[in-house]
Amino acid sequence: MNTKLLPASPAASRSGRPELSPTKRQARGWFDRQYRQRMLRTDLLTVIAWASVAASVALWLADGGAAATTTVAEAFTAAGIVTGLIGMDLVLLMLLLAARIPFVDRTIGHDRALEFHGKLGKPSLYLLLAHGVLLIIGYGLAEGLDPVSEAVNLWIQVPDMWLAFVSMALFIAVVVTSLVAVRRRFPYEFWYVVHLLTYAAVATSIPHQFSVGGLFAAGTWQRWYWLAIWTYTGTALVYFRILEPVLATARHQLTVARVEAVAPGVVNIVMRGRKLDELAGTGGRFFIWRFLAPGMWWHPHPFSLSAEPVFNGPAGEGTLRVTVRNLGNGSAQLLKLRKGTKVALEGPYGLLSTAARTKNKVVMIGAGIGITPLRALLETTPFAPGEATVLLRGHTDRELYLSREILDLCQARGVRLFHLTGRRSPTNSRSRSNSRSRTNSTWLPEDAVRNGYSLTSYVPDIADADVYVCGPAAWAENVIADAVQAGVREEQIHHERFDW
Repeated sequence: MNTKLLPASPAASRSGRPELSPTKRQARGWFDRQYRQRMLRTDLLTVIAWASVAASVALWLADGGAAATTTVAEAFTAAGIVTGLIGMDLVLLMLLLAARIPFVDRTIGHDRALEFHGKLGKPSLYLLLAHGVLLIIGYGLAEGLDPVSEAVNLWIQVPDMWLAFVSMALFIAVVVTSLVAVRRRFPYEFWYVVHLLTYAAVATSIPHQFSVGGLFAAGTWQRWYWLAIWTYTGTALVYFRILEPVLATARHQLTVARVEAVAPGVVNIVMRGRKLDELAGTGGRFFIWRFLAPGMWWHPHPFSLSAEPVFNGPAGEGTLRVTVRNLGNGSAQLLKLRKGTKVALEGPYGLLSTAARTKNKVVMIGAGIGITPLRALLETTPFAPGEATVLLRGHTDRELYLSREILDLCQARGVRLFHLTGRRSPTNSRSRSNSRSRTNSTWLPEDAVRNGYSLTSYVPDIADADVYVCGPAAWAENVIADAVQAGVREEQIHHERFDW
């Protein structure tokens, strides 16, 4: 094990950039105000989400639905209508959470938006299943038919109802393939194509909503409201998922300038483009890149910049860089990219940036290829000399990617820098958040654990700092558990997850 505290004294910036000294906004508690404003936006989004659910029920109540429920058949039918309205409202919320709307992304972050998106999957499916079953029972009771006969009758006799059955089958397929236990059996590409069926499921569900029953009859305000929320959701998806990435790709005109070896299986991909000043200040946030080469153009890669853009021409012309490690077939192809390959991009996304700061002090902890986004964040986020600490973790010094650049930045900005290398400890440990012992629950080298080291051994005042964590998922969970045990509050911990 080798734990190094590397010298990092304040010095003039070696990058040609203005020195990032403490600003007046920091002295006035600017980060605290930024956090409060973001929490207000979070509360606003929460209120809007719950209000949309309440509004979907209000549509039925305003149409006299409760007063018209007098028989058992009508009760089943009413329950079916209400569950359908709520279920479809949740589907619309799911689509909006996945639409990459900038306001949502800057408020809760890309990973949390997708986390909530995933959590709504099962409830929406159960509600839509209940919607179909309850309506079939209600209609069947009213017409004296058993559920199977009524389902066949609806398929054959009612316009657009067959599309509703197709929609339900597609929704079931999407939710089942989204389950972790199932999707791990298939490659990402298979799951991604199947997941696109969500849009087919939504599209086939629309016609019967307006052609069956009188709730959304022509000329009613309920119809106009339902059309409005459908229109907004569809517009957001088309603009932010399709049009905006196309415009960004055309605006920046990125091409691969060169591929540089960093370490065995690790390369810097340097891209040249224009108007890159519009991408500056994004340190830590990630983009989705598509390298438009044969066999690669359809594969999205979520990578953060490993350095801020370098400008060397008019109109924001210059270069930007991502650092990539060979972790599979997709990333292995990137190591062989040719000069001149065109690049499409989406983003930036996420909250692993200054936008998440709540404190003046900052701690950055990275492992493996997760070190590289922190290098870009270190370059841009404001703090005073002595207010930042960087901890880099790897089995050997060779796994501390970009460590020379990080050392230069730390020396220029007065940052404490630790290199933590060595084999991971196989010991058991306990955390306050989990009373059960877990094997391999430490993120530190074996010798550090043996000597009783913890996160506070390196950063005694970590409870008064923002903590950015980037690295393998299991390792990051252990770092976060250690930070929580050291008194770091949830809002001070920033970790971006790239789940699919």
